[in-house]
Amino acid sequence: MRKRALITGASRGIGEAAARVLGREGYDLFLICKNSRDKIEHLQKELEKEYGILCETALCDVSDPAEVDELFRQIISGSGNGYTSNCSQREIHVLVNNAAISHVGLLTDMTLEEWHQVISTNLDSLFYICRQVVPQMIRRREGKIVNISSVWGNVGASMEVAYSASKGGVNSFTRALAKELAPSNIQVNGIAFGVIDTDMNACFSEAEMESLREEIPADRIGRAMEAGEMIWQVINAPDYLTGQIITMDGGWI
Repeated sequence: MRKRALITGASRGIGEAAARVLGREGYDLFLICKNSRDKIEHLQKELEKEYGILCETALCDVSDPAEVDELFRQIISGSGNGYTSNCSQREIHVLVNNAAISHVGLLTDMTLEEWHQVISTNLDSLFYICRQVVPQMIRRREGKIVNISSVWGNVGASMEVAYSASKGGVNSFTRALAKELAPSNIQVNGIAFGVIDTDMNACFSEAEMESLREEIPADRIGRAMEAGEMIWQVINAPDYLTGQIITMDGGWI
């Protein structure tokens, strides 16, 4: 039986790259995004054709606990709105919590709604999804959870207070859950990425991106597929690796 991975924020960027790498490695996939139905269904067909895997997709706002609960009812039943399935196996062996949004601006200019949206998408969603997936991992005494973080979760960034706070929370969530689940042979790790060439950086001008590049010792922006390969390396690491926040930033921070 092939193992199965669930990836959030899978329609583009790091999530899409993770899907491509895990598909290549023979994992059946469950891919989630918020509203990019065409993109994620195109990716589904491409991966099934290229790698001969089984792939399911669903639309879900992971910041909304009611939508996450409905998503997992769909996973169990194999049907539902916004959901396409060719799979019969419902077990999830690998969880990649990747969905995230950013907000650039002064803290004093943020609205309450903007603050809550960043925190709920980037941090609360880990709670909503892990509480659904972890019980079956405990039952099997096997599972891998990879939480996608950021260097700003390690050191903080001016003008990105909410994003930094949410990713700092992801780091602490990761370390604590790893300790909780280690007796059940479930590994929980995080990856703090630096600047990766994804749509999240579209808010920065070409000059700002060039300035960032000049600060990075590797003298370039990271590629999404490099991030996908790093996720695979963590999933494939020895089981004794757990509770770690691994930084991949070209030597930047």
